[in-house]
Parts: sequence; C-alpha cells; structure tokens
Amino acid sequence: MAYKEDFEDVYKYNILQLNEGSIGSDDGLQFPAVRAATEALKRVKDLRRPPAEALLVRENTDIFDWLGAFFGFQADNVRNQRENVVLLLANYQMSLQPPPEPMSRLDRSAVQRLRKKLLKNYTMWCSYFHKKPNLWLPKKAHNIDDHRELLYSCLYLLIWGEAANLRFMPECLSFIFHNMAMELNSIIEFQMDAETGQYTPASYGRNGFLIRVVQPIYTTVKGEAEASNGGKSPHSAWRNYDDMNEYFWTKRCFKQLSWPLKQSSSYLVAPNKNRRRNSRPIGKTGFVEQRSFWNIFRSFDHLWISLILMLQAMMILAFNGDGLPWHVLRDRDVIAALLTVFITWAGLRCMQAVLDAGMQYSLISSETKMIGIRIFLKILVAAGWTTAFSVLLSRAWQQRMKDRHWSPEAESLLKEFLEAAALFILPETLAIVLFLVPWVRNFLEKSEFRVLHALTWWFQTRLFVARGLREGVIDSLKYATFWLAILSVKFSFSYFLQVRPLVAPTRELLNLNIVEFQWHEFFRNHNRFVVVVLWAPVVLIYAMDLQIWYSIASSLVGAAIGLFSHIGEIRNMEQLKLRFPFFASAVAFNLSPEVEKYMKQPSPHYRLVALFRDMVRRVKLRYGLEKAYTTFEKSSPESLKFAKLWNEILFHLRQEDLVSDYEVELLQVPQFSWNIDVMQWPSVLLSNSVLVALGFARDWRSVDCQKLWEKISKNEYRKCAVLECYYSFKHLMSRVLKDDSAESSIVEHLFMEIENEIHLKTFCQSYKVNLIPEVHAHIVSVVEAILKRPGLKDIQKVVDTLQNLYDVVVRDFPVQKRQYESLRGAGLVAESNSLLFVDAVKLPDPDDELFFHVLKRLHITLSTKEALDDVPKNIDAKRRISFFSNSLFMNMPHAPSLERMRSFSVLTPYYSEDVIYTKDQLRIPNEDGVTILYYLQSVYPDEWNNFLERMGLKESDHPEEDLWNNKDRLKQLRLWASYRGQTLSRTVRGMMYYQHALDALAYYDADFEPDFQVSSHSRQLESLSYSFRIAGKPFQTGAYSGGAKPQMKADRKVKRSKAIARLKFTYVVACQIYGTQKGKKDAKADDIYFLMQTNPAVRVAYVDEVPTDHGVQYFSVLVKYDTYLDKEIEIYRIQLPGPLKLGEGKPENQNHAIIFTRGDAIQTIDMNQDNYFEEALKMRNLLEEFDKHYGIRRPQILGVREHVFTGSVSSLAWFMSAQETSFVTLGQRVLARPLKVRMHYGHPDVFDRLWFLTRGGISKASRVINISEDIFAGFNCTLRGGNVTHHEYIQVGKGRDVGLNQIALFEAKVSSGNGEQMLSRDVYRLGHHLDFFRMLSFYHTTVGFYIANMLIVLTVYAFLWGRVYLALSGIEDVVKNSIVNTALSASLNQQFIFQMGLFTALPMIIENTLELGFSGAVWDFITMQLELCSVFYAFSLGTKCHYFGRTLLHGGAKYRATGRGFVVRHESFAENYRLYARSHFVKGVELIVLLIIYEAYGGTASSTVVYILLTFSSWFLALSWLIAPFLFNPTGFDWLQTVYDLEDFQSWLWYKGGVLTKAEQSWEIWWNEENDHLRTTDFWGRVLEIVLNIRFFLIHYGMVYRLHIADNNKSVLVYFVSWIYILCAMALYMILAYAGEKYAAKKHLYFRAIQAFVGLLVALVIVLLLELTDFQLVDLLLSFLAFLPTGWGFISICIVLKPFIVNTIAWPVIVSMARLYELAIAGIVIVPLAILSWIPGFQAMQTRILFNQAFSRGLQLSRILTAKKPTRG
Repeated sequence: MAYKEDFEDVYKYNILQLNEGSIGSDDGLQFPAVRAATEALKRVKDLRRPPAEALLVRENTDIFDWLGAFFGFQADNVRNQRENVVLLLANYQMSLQPPPEPMSRLDRSAVQRLRKKLLKNYTMWCSYFHKKPNLWLPKKAHNIDDHRELLYSCLYLLIWGEAANLRFMPECLSFIFHNMAMELNSIIEFQMDAETGQYTPASYGRNGFLIRVVQPIYTTVKGEAEASNGGKSPHSAWRNYDDMNEYFWTKRCFKQLSWPLKQSSSYLVAPNKNRRRNSRPIGKTGFVEQRSFWNIFRSFDHLWISLILMLQAMMILAFNGDGLPWHVLRDRDVIAALLTVFITWAGLRCMQAVLDAGMQYSLISSETKMIGIRIFLKILVAAGWTTAFSVLLSRAWQQRMKDRHWSPEAESLLKEFLEAAALFILPETLAIVLFLVPWVRNFLEKSEFRVLHALTWWFQTRLFVARGLREGVIDSLKYATFWLAILSVKFSFSYFLQVRPLVAPTRELLNLNIVEFQWHEFFRNHNRFVVVVLWAPVVLIYAMDLQIWYSIASSLVGAAIGLFSHIGEIRNMEQLKLRFPFFASAVAFNLSPEVEKYMKQPSPHYRLVALFRDMVRRVKLRYGLEKAYTTFEKSSPESLKFAKLWNEILFHLRQEDLVSDYEVELLQVPQFSWNIDVMQWPSVLLSNSVLVALGFARDWRSVDCQKLWEKISKNEYRKCAVLECYYSFKHLMSRVLKDDSAESSIVEHLFMEIENEIHLKTFCQSYKVNLIPEVHAHIVSVVEAILKRPGLKDIQKVVDTLQNLYDVVVRDFPVQKRQYESLRGAGLVAESNSLLFVDAVKLPDPDDELFFHVLKRLHITLSTKEALDDVPKNIDAKRRISFFSNSLFMNMPHAPSLERMRSFSVLTPYYSEDVIYTKDQLRIPNEDGVTILYYLQSVYPDEWNNFLERMGLKESDHPEEDLWNNKDRLKQLRLWASYRGQTLSRTVRGMMYYQHALDALAYYDADFEPDFQVSSHSRQLESLSYSFRIAGKPFQTGAYSGGAKPQMKADRKVKRSKAIARLKFTYVVACQIYGTQKGKKDAKADDIYFLMQTNPAVRVAYVDEVPTDHGVQYFSVLVKYDTYLDKEIEIYRIQLPGPLKLGEGKPENQNHAIIFTRGDAIQTIDMNQDNYFEEALKMRNLLEEFDKHYGIRRPQILGVREHVFTGSVSSLAWFMSAQETSFVTLGQRVLARPLKVRMHYGHPDVFDRLWFLTRGGISKASRVINISEDIFAGFNCTLRGGNVTHHEYIQVGKGRDVGLNQIALFEAKVSSGNGEQMLSRDVYRLGHHLDFFRMLSFYHTTVGFYIANMLIVLTVYAFLWGRVYLALSGIEDVVKNSIVNTALSASLNQQFIFQMGLFTALPMIIENTLELGFSGAVWDFITMQLELCSVFYAFSLGTKCHYFGRTLLHGGAKYRATGRGFVVRHESFAENYRLYARSHFVKGVELIVLLIIYEAYGGTASSTVVYILLTFSSWFLALSWLIAPFLFNPTGFDWLQTVYDLEDFQSWLWYKGGVLTKAEQSWEIWWNEENDHLRTTDFWGRVLEIVLNIRFFLIHYGMVYRLHIADNNKSVLVYFVSWIYILCAMALYMILAYAGEKYAAKKHLYFRAIQAFVGLLVALVIVLLLELTDFQLVDLLLSFLAFLPTGWGFISICIVLKPFIVNTIAWPVIVSMARLYELAIAGIVIVPLAILSWIPGFQAMQTRILFNQAFSRGLQLSRILTAKKPTRG
C-alpha cells in the first residue's frame, strides 16, 4: 500500500512535473508546446558524454543535465532553469502566429527569440571590445543550428541562476559566459587536451561553478562591502557593485583576470585582506563618488552654465538700457559687453574640468593614463580659451577706448574675437545639428569604428552604457518645444520682474555714501556687500524658479494629455449608468481576443488598415455612434459572457466586504432566466423606471398607444424595465398556477388578449390606461405574498391577492364592461361557479433560491420609488467600479487569447512586517485605550456591517463575542482586519487576483454557447447566497476569505484554458528570514504557511542558514504548499557563496528570489500594495504594450498607475495621498510623454524580465549609494538604451504612511536617497549624455526637485540674514526711504508660493479637476486648506531640505523603518523632539530669533504693515516647523497629556545612561547618534560646516554695539571685550558643573554654598556695572539674545571638531552646555504647546482638523481618542 509520503520526491516540482518518475497527469504537460520544449531539451545523443565520474543519473537526460555535469552546476539550479526554459519556450511557441505546424515540434523562431533576448547584451559587450562572440552558430540548410542556440541560452541561464550577488554585475556574467561558451564550443567540437587526453572545463566538478568561479569574485565583493564599514566609509575608499562590474568594461579583465580565474589578479584582492606584497587592489573603476555640494554643478553643468550665462547677459542688458532687449542691442558697446559671456563660459568649463580632476583623480593609474591625459588637457584647453577670450576682448575694448568709438581697427579686433567664439561654439553647433538628426548621433555613439572613437574621445569618455540615448525626431521636437516655451517664459519673467527692478537700487547703493555705521565696519569705502545682500535672494529664486515654471507647464500639459486619454470621463456611478448600455460592448471589445488577428501573418498594409478600423470602432464605442455598440441582444454569447464577468467582479467586491448582499442583487446582471425576451439590466439601473412609466400612463389622455409606448421607450432602461416586468409576471403566473387548472387557462387567455390588443395598437382604446397604476399595485401585492415563501397554511393570502388582481383586470380595467357570456367566450371565466384560484395555486419550493432571487428582482423593479443613486454606498467600491468602467473606454491594446498572452511573474520582497494581525494585536488597546479592531470598525463601518452579514452575524446581539469564540470566524476576523492594513496577507490576496482573473478569462474566452450557458446558470445558483454560514457551508479561506467560491461545469476546452493560466502566472514572495522564523516558532511563519495553504499558487523564497563543521552555509530555498501531501514542500535549494546581504537589504532579497520567477515579464510589488480583480482582468492587455513602439524603441518598463488606499484614514493621510496621487498620475504621465524621462519610482511597474536579468536586475544594491534602490532600475534602463512608458488604464493599490512621524521618516529616507543619487555615476552620466532638453526634464523630476526645496529654504535664510545684517549695521536706516527698500521688499514673492503649498497643490488641483470635476477639485482644495495642509507642506519642505542637504554634505543616509501600522496613538514630546529637533526645531528657533532681532532694529520694521508683508511667509514657515508635530499629533493639545510629556522629556534629558542605553532613553546617547554623520564626514565637509556655523557670531557682533554699556563706541575692541563676558560665563558654568558633580550628591551644603557664592558674585558684578558704567538692566536681555546664538555656534563647531577635543577636559562642559541649549529649545517649543493645550476647546478643534475625512464618513473619533473601550475577554 502506498502512502502520500512515498511520493514526496515526485511532488517536489514548481509548476511542471519535469522530474523523472512523475505520477499522474500534469495538465501543463498535455500542451503540445510544452511537450515540444521538453523534447527539444532532450537532444543530447550527438553530444559528447561527460567523464565517468560525472555520469548522469536521470533516465531522460537533457541539455541541462549535460551542462550541469560538465560545468559543475548544482542539481537544483539545473532543475530550476530547466523549468524556466521549458516555460519560456512553450510560451513563445504558443504565441507564434500563424501557429507552427506541427505544434508538437519546437519552432526554430522560438529558440532564436530566447537566444537573442538572453545574449543581446553579451554580443554588444563583445562588439564593444571588438571581439567575436563565442557563439558558433553553423547554418544547416540555410538556417542557424537551433540546437546550439539552445545550448548557449541554457548555459547563460545556468550561470545566471547560480551567480548569487554577481547578478548585479551583468558584464561580469558576460565575461564568465564568454569563457564558458568557448569551453562549451571545445566540448561540442570534441577537442582534447594534449596531455590528459580529455577536456574538462575550469568549473568541472561537484559544485565546481560555485567554488571556482562565483566564490572568488563573491569573496572580493564581500571584502569590499566590509571595507565600507556599513556604508560609513567614503564611497571613494571601496568598490561597490558598479565598480566591480565596470572593471569588465576594460580590456584589463582579459589580461589580468584571464580564464580560469587568476587568484593572484589585483581584481580579486580585497582591501586590507589577504594582500600580497606584489598585489595591489584595483581601485575605483569608471567613476569615483565624491561627497560634495559641487556635484550639483558638476552633474548638471549644462543647466547651471546656461543659467549663469543668461543671468550675466540679462544683467548686462538691464544695466545698459531701459528698453526692450533687442532695442538695447543696437548699441555696439552693449554687444561688446555681452561677449564677456564667452569668457564666463570658458571659465565655467575650466571649473568643470578642475572639478573633474579633483573628484576623479583616483581613477588615474598606470593602466588608465589616458584618463589623466584627457583631464589635464581639458583643464589646459579651458584655461587657454579663458585667457584667449580675455586677451582678445580686452584688446578690442582698449582699441575702442583709445579711438573713442568702434573704429575699423577695433572692429577688426572684435572680429577676431568673434572668429574665436565661432570656433569655441563649433561643438555646440554640431550638437544642435545632431539633435535635429538623432539617428546620426545614435549611430555615431553606438558604432565601434576606432576612427570615430578617436574623434569623440575628447568630448566624452567611452563607456559601455550611455550610448545612443537620443529619441526620434518627433519625440525630440515635442519635449524641445515644451522646454523652449518654459525657458522663454522663465527668462522673460526673470528679466522684467527680477533683474531690471534691481538695477536702479543697485546703482543707488553703489553711489550711496554711508558715513555712520552702527558697528565697526571693516570696509567703509564701498557698499558691495550690501549689493550682495540685495541680490542674493533674487539670484537664489532665479536658480530655483525654473522648477515652478516646470510645475505649471507639466500640470497643464498633463491635464491636456489626460483629457485626450479620456481619463475621468466616468467619475461616478451616475455617469456609469448613462454608459452602461454600451459598457458590455466595451468589455467585449477590450477584454475579448481578436480571433481573426491570429489567422494569418499580417502584412504592413493590413496593420495600417486594422489600426484605422480599430480607431473608428473605438470612437463609435466611446460615444455610442453605432447600434452595434449600443446594446447586446438578449441571451447572445457576448451578453452571457459579460453578465458572468460583471457578476464575478461583484462577487469579489462582496468577498472584500465592499458591498452588501442587497447591493450585489441590485448591481448584478441576471442570467436571462424565465424566458424573458429583453435585455435584463442591473436592478440599480431600472430603479424608478416602472413608476415613471406608470405616471405617463396615469396622465395619458390620448388613444394613440403607439405614442405612449414611444414616450416610455425614449429611455432604454425604462423600456426594458416595463417589458421585463411584464414577461417576468407572465412567467410567474405560469409557475404559481397548476398547469391543468382552469385558472391557468384563464390567465393564459388574458395575456393573449392583452398582447393581441398591443399588436393591433388598440390597447389604449380597449383598456383604461389610467387604471394601470391600480393594476400595478395588485401585481405588487401578489409578488410580495409569494416572496414571503408561504407555506400551505399561508396559501389563502396568495389566493386573495390573485383574486383581487383578477377582479381589477377583468372587471375594472377594460373600457367597456364585458358581460359574463363575453368573458366566457374569451376564456376569461371558469365553467364552474366556484371561487377562482382556491385549488389552482401551487406554491414554489421554499428552497428554490434561483426562483426567489428572480422574484425579488421583479419586486425591486416594480416597487422602487426613488432612483438608487447611492448604490453601492461604499466609497471605494464606487471608485473601483467607476475607474474600471472608464478604463474600458480608454485606448489599450487588444487582449490576446490566453494561450498567446505573455507569461509573467510577480515578486514581493518581505522581511518581518505584519502578515496577519494576531488576536492580541486586535484586542489589546494602546495607551489611548484604542484597539486596532475598534479603530477599523470606526473607520470602515459599512465594511464591518458587510463582514458581519457575510459571517451570518448581522442579527446577532453580541457579534464580537461570536467572532472571538469561534476558531474559524476568528481567523476570518483577523483576515478582515489585515486586509485593511498594510500587511503581507493583503498583498498576497491582491496579487492572487491575477490567478483568479486568468481563470475567469479562460471561461470568458470560450467560444461556445451551450456549455457556457450551463456553467453560467450553475454559477448563478451558487452565487445567490453571498453570506457565510458556518453551520451550513464548508469553510474556505484565502482570497475569498470565508466564502466558498462556486465551482463551474466546463468541458475539456475550458479545463485546458484554465491549465494555461498556470503556465502564464507565477507569484513569488521573497520572505528572506522565513527559515529563521520557522526555527524560532515565530507566529509570522505560521501565518506565511497559512497564506501558502490557502493560495497554493504562492511560492515562498527564503535564505536558509545551515550550520556545518566548516561554518555556516547559505541556501536560496523555494517552497510551496502541496495540496495532495497537505504540507509544505521544498522545491529548490541552491547554495549561495556566502551571506546574502552585502549591500542594501531589499534589492539583495529581490535578487536571491528572482531566479525562481518565470515568464517574459515581472511585476515588482512592495509589501504595502494591493490589487483588484477587475484590474487584473486587464493584465494581458498591458503586457501587449511590450510589442508596441513608443518612439523609436519598444518599452522595457511599463509604468502602472497607483491608487493610494490610505487617504481616508486622517487629514495627514489625505494630504500625503493627494500629493502622491498627483505624482503617480499627472506627473508620470508627462514624464512618459512628451518628456521621455520616466524612470522606475518604485512599484508596481512591469519589467521586461529577460532584458533586465541580463543587465543587472530590477534594482541596484550597493551600500548607501543605492539606498533608493528602485529608481536606479530606471536609470540603468535609460542608460542602456531602454524605454519606460506609463499606462493609466490599469491601476494597483498602494498604501502610504498615515502619521506625521511615519511620513517624516519616509521623506527623510527619500530625501537622503536623492542626496546619495546626486553623488552617483548614474545621475552624472544621464546629466551629460542626455540631450539638453531631456536633461532638463530629468533634472527637474529627480534630484532637481530636492535642490529646489533646498534653495527655497536658503532663500529664506539669505533674506532674513541679509535683513539682520542691514538692520544691525544701520544701513537699513539709511536706505529705508529709498527705492532700495522696494526691491528688498519684493524678494520673497515666489518662494512664498512654495511655502504656502501651492507648488504642491497645483498638480493636485488640476488632476482632481480632471478626475473629479472642477467643483469637486475646488472643494477638496478649500477643505485641505482649512485642514491646514499648507502647514503640512511647509513642514515637509523642512524635512526634505534638511536630509537632502545633510546627506549631500556629510552622508549618513540609512534605511529608516517607517512602520505601516494604524496611527491613532499619541506621540510623546520626547519622541517628537528626537525626530524633529535638528531638522525643524533648531531651524525654526533660528528664524524666529532673526525675525525678532529684525523687528527690534530694522528701520523698515517700524511700520507694522510693512513688517508683516515682508516677514509673513518667514513667520509662517518658522511656526509651521515648530507647531506642526503637535498640531498633527493625536491628543497633541490635551493638557494632562502635555504635562505627562513634559515630565517624560525631563527624565529623558537628564538621564545619562550606560553602555546598553538606547537613544530613546537618554538625551546624551541620542545627541551622539544625531551628530554621528559629522564623525564620518570628510575634511571639506567639516570645513563647510564650520563656515556655515560662523553665521551665528554675526548676531553677537551686531548687537554688542547696541548695548548701552558700549556707549556708542564703534571700536573693534568692544567686540573682543564682549568675549570676556562669555568666557567668564563659561568659567562660572564650569565651576558650577564641577561642584555639582563633586559635591551635589554627598556634600550638599558645600554645593549650595558655591551656588550662593556664584550668585552673589554675579549680582555684585551687575551692581558695579550699573554704578560705574552705562550698563542698564535691559542689556541683560539683549546680551542673552546676542550671546545665545554665539553659544550655539560655538557648540556646533565643537561638535565638528569632536575627534580632536573629545578626550580633553572641555568636552564634558560642552556636553553640559549642549544639554542646556536643548532644554532652552524645548522650552521655546513647548510654551506655545502648553498655551494651546490650556485653551478650552482647542483639543476638540484639533481632533476635528486631524480626522475630518473620517468624520465625513460618519466617524466619532472623539470616542476613539478619549474613551477607554473595554475589551471582552
């Protein structure tokens, strides 16, 4: 007897049972294409046999076994790639058109397609080196030998599958393949070693490839990663993945590394490890990442040079005339002055060359001398041009001054200058010409002719990437026009409103003679620094405002594209109702495959005709211009399919609890039962229609029944409703009355008579039309009586209603009262005199669900009095249905048949986030007394009620108790809550919709009617009861969480189609530490197992760590749940060369699991995402985009629209959602077209899997530099000539952070990531190799946005510090009545727009207008403003600026776990202070101090109105930075909570901690960690930080002269003497600190005595100063205000110099002073917080603001935030 366990090895397969000894019949193996691929791999008879010790053990040996035996690949790697190749080849075979004959033989084109995709990058790499690829492809009968092609493809995939971390190094894999392909050729050609008599590859042996090839390179990579010190070491000190890979862009790899790998090669020498005497490690390759602000200029020098030259030109024009620029240019002197831009241009080029030399010098070695020569020559030539221009122009100008006019001699010299300038701009002219003919530029860059390399060597370093990046002519003209328009507006605005208004003030300032300064002025003879103060804010705005103009233009262009794309045409259910008559046609048109498309190979002519025909059909469909696209005929296959698909969508909405049972009944399309000869629309469309028709009849006075019917039929729904009710009631009578009864005959004759009158068009003449409402009332009574499912004892009620109806119809309804004989002759009365219907009624079976379901629909249609506009009630359900219906009227590729669709995978990386919420997580309240379950019940009340209905607990008095006490229901409750959080279970459920969608489409594609009707009828019977009944139904879980998914009858063809779905979709969840979690018995491991159990198609990949005698071994493992064995099965186990994580965690996790994915495409889905069944239906349409050309290229990344589903939680979540939505829709729409610079910004983009696996993968993983790992996939794609598109007819859900702290951490991570991007080689190369206009787009949509944010804040700083300088120096008093002040007053106009959030709001408003309508968008914007969104965006501005600038200058970027939970808990003051002290509080206090000083001493500030206008935006920014963390903090203004927070903060501040103390426990630990970035910064970073901190001494310097004790003395000695007071104060503080440390604990009296002595001494000094000098008490306050910034600056500088002073006696004093400053800053912050907390009602107002969106959905969050809701136990 056999047991399940006996077949465990047989069931260790992934998708196809390709292992030997397979039992049973695998449906997948029954496809001819699969069998063809399998048979093709078995062609090994003609190949050389492996050595005896490597004999193959499988009976059916194939190519993979053969390659594994020769090259030492692991057995599971062989098994994994075998299935991968079989699926790829089978899918290629299926997609061929016309289908190959015979299908059971693998077509040669499928093999060629695989080889070309896999080895294209390799052949390009060989071409780059002028080497012939080791692909020996002899032709047989004029065709390439496809057997060898298959061998090469399999070899590459085996190398890739076992390369581990080397997969991030695509050219390294090309190098390995190049050499192993040569070995393969030698084996195939039966070459022998002369000494051994046999030939064995370098990797031969057990696990030989891993040990001899992968391990040495991996060890080096690991050593470099360890040298990075966790990313804290400078990037220039170690080699990252890119450096290790770009070594293979040089010919050194062939000479030094050779093959077999030379272990002594300098490439394999890791830093400071195993270094031999003569071994010097290879340094950085290709690029050196140097941390500096100069990267902003260096990476985008073309942009900054253009801005600088234009600013110089505008200033020259503005200072030389008041007219229009072209009028000013009539002056020859102005033209000559303009020529100085060439000197500046050459000088900037020289600076760029110097920067290149300073940052890339470490690339230069004995082997890379040409790099050094090129850099040196660049500097030399640029300096030469600068000198030449200066000399030539000065000579011409001197001649002009000598002759006092432009004499012929001066003109001749000027002509020489112009000739030199023409030569100088010749390369730029050539670039413009090549821009107009981009195909020439692409050819020149891609060509491998050495002559061309020599010609272009000067302009750019030859790289393997960044070649041929130009777009087509049409696309180039589009984005060039876009930017030319923006630049025209920007420079016009800058010239007329920024530069020219400052000309007169500048001249006046330069001519102004300032005699009396308020301080000691070192430079009295000129006012140039004042001019700098005047121009600084304006220049900063000039450098930044291009971002504003881009935002405006992109919003308008995005809106236009959206309109033409038909986005937002169906915005709500009302609009859907209008289009529903041809909605079914849209479903068929877009989701049904075109059969004729695959009948023959289309010709180019046919393609154009088909394209035009398709466009016409879409127009007709969209606007209902043709009857064929207005409605479906009743019971047609198309109608049946649509009804089934629509009801399937509703089924999933019901399973998600978005709709109730009743709403499903209203929305679903009936399955055409009861022989109704009319289209049956959803009941929600027919509501009120019958009653409206009755109103027409009641008021009808004419006898023309045809006109009455035409009036009723004007509305399609009303016409169908009337007919459906008639036919339904007619069928009901036949069902209710006994067939052989007289009553049945009477009713039949009655219907015949009515129909005859209608046919003769005499109905209105024969019947009283105005009595139809009375007939209707009696019909409703009959329906209601039967609907109650009466028993035998209730039959009389049915009889009574039938008798009443009979009386009305027969006696009252006719116009002429008919006699008995007339009625008898017409068969309308019974022969006997007994009462009618008494014995004629047969009651329907109470268990006949289908009958009562249709009867209920009839009742709804008959009796609904009002339009059901609010169905469904759930907002998310409305949104999803509206978007799905609208998307079907948008342009999308036609769906291929299921067989021909591209196969794809979904990959989700997971670490340790929540999988399914546990019982304790749902029940245990937080510190505010709120449980997650109670929170969800409040936020989603309608979904909770629907869930209870599904659980059968809607009428329960204690539903929660019933849920807690039942195991199955408890699991459902946990899932219900988890599906509303950002959990793995939600993501898995969403991604598994692809599987369910493919299953549904398999039925939808079926082209047979009878069986389809049978299966649909069966589905309807099963789907009538949506509610879950534990007692009555078997329990099922998974994606259908609680509902038993109906099983449909299908024939073999449908079964075959469903089996295809398995070949088309794979879902892999990369649970990196799943093995560790299982070992620790972690509950999350059990939850992951449950997800596999309920979703058998899910595969889980993890890294297993196995301890051995030789250390820990690491394996990539893939597991699944086997339904037959009822347990988890390990499918593959592939050994890794070492630990997985050498770089960033997430990309490393993706990389190890990607080998288990399948198919042509791969969709990257993060842990906070969701999917929808109706959107999954369009996936095969989306995959067809890979075959379309967008410009001159096919896409490699398909961008997909995202919906942020967390926007309804709170106001903050709404702000974040709105901001994110505008970017993922309008923003990315414009990036894709016309700008052609869309990158990969995260998920859920779809990648061309084979393209990316041969080019480094779907992300980059180098430590720190690739912390924003996702976007580098887009960079890599663009640099390697790929194309990224964006498609908005399909969407995926995404969660975002919902609390302020979560949002701040997320923005900190993204901003830091952009700071690191600024240093990267990818950004540098894109900045230099894209054309100018595309570079502008790239800049302003990536790092440029963060640079603009930084410039905004710098503008505020420049303005305020400049104002303080003017105020303290006394200059403002001199110029306050002049035009200078007018110019100064206007310098913040544009950045005020930014601070108020309009920059962010503009795209949101336009996108909302597009999708919600103008009124909805305006209302949303006003609501957001009332909820203080501007405060949030201003606060967010500070976050971005702080972390971007700090990362760019000092580094310190790191992954910041934001957490994805529900945020309703209160964050303590200490927690907020730790997070925001440096990024917001310190800066906010600085701004407030500056504003106070300016108000006190500024001459202009004496006018309140002027002061408010000048400083309002600065006050708003400063206060936003200080108060926002508490304004958006739940219970942030509760008085008791504020008191508790203050106590907690004091404990944290004064607790010194110990060795294991965390930052959350001690201020000192946090302080050290917060300043950790200064410990690892470089020399120039320290210097710049010190220079920036010197600004704090300016206040001290200016205010000390304002003290009364100074007695108007302007000597510099006054300032130096003031330092004596500071030093004395520090000395006193040191004495007190020392005394406190020594005496405070044990000799308390001594300590008090010392304190008293110091106090008396201070008092004595004050008295003496009052008596002996002009000192006044107000000087104490002014001194405090003056010396406070000085102390902070002193502390900040000491922190920078910490490595040099940490061991001195002064350091403890510095730490103590820093603690006091932190206390002071916290005091400034907490004072307004305490005041607002004390104000009655402010807390309630804050709750209203914070949770306004929730309130609009009927919440009572005041209960959530204050009530202590007890949990039932």
